[in-house]
Amino acid sequence: MKLIPRFYDVTDGEILVNGVNVKDYDYSDLQKQIAYVPQKASLLSGTIESNLKYGDQNVSNEFMEKCAEIAQAKEFIDSKEEKYNSPIAQGGTNVSGGQKQRISIARALVKNAPIYIFDDSFSALDFETDSKLRKALNEYFKENTILIVAQRVSTIMNADQIIVLDEGKIVGKGTHQELLKNCPTYYEIASSQLEKGEL
Repeated sequence: MKLIPRFYDVTDGEILVNGVNVKDYDYSDLQKQIAYVPQKASLLSGTIESNLKYGDQNVSNEFMEKCAEIAQAKEFIDSKEEKYNSPIAQGGTNVSGGQKQRISIARALVKNAPIYIFDDSFSALDFETDSKLRKALNEYFKENTILIVAQRVSTIMNADQIIVLDEGKIVGKGTHQELLKNCPTYYEIASSQLEKGEL
């Protein structure tokens, strides 16, 4: 996932975004197209609002709050005395891991980029929050390209396409139902995580 926004460059082959090699983009133009959420959320010192508006200072408060709601962050933000003006310590040490991750996800959504990359960024969330967040994402950002790296099958089972990796090699590609039939590795992972009725 880090190859798409060019945090690293490929040593072989090429990566295309909208049919154009990422190396042929002006770096800042490529960055504008992508909102990347890492597995380990990192916040900046300031306020919740300054963190959320990091990618776009001019975004409306209404859209910022909508993104916080989609990221399942609105409830805990509203419970704070200073709401969006609540202070955030460097690195987000004064909020819990789950809260930090939800602010990080909301911050990416505020950028309103054509491509969202969630690099195992739902793993810090409980199942219910993960499920609500994905439902809201599908509703409000259905025109955007969303790439999700996940350990949990429930996080990606409704994806248009799932790529199964085993020790860095692609061992399966398709929908959830196709992979259950055609990819033993995927079937093994899915059956170890889901009840028979959920498969």
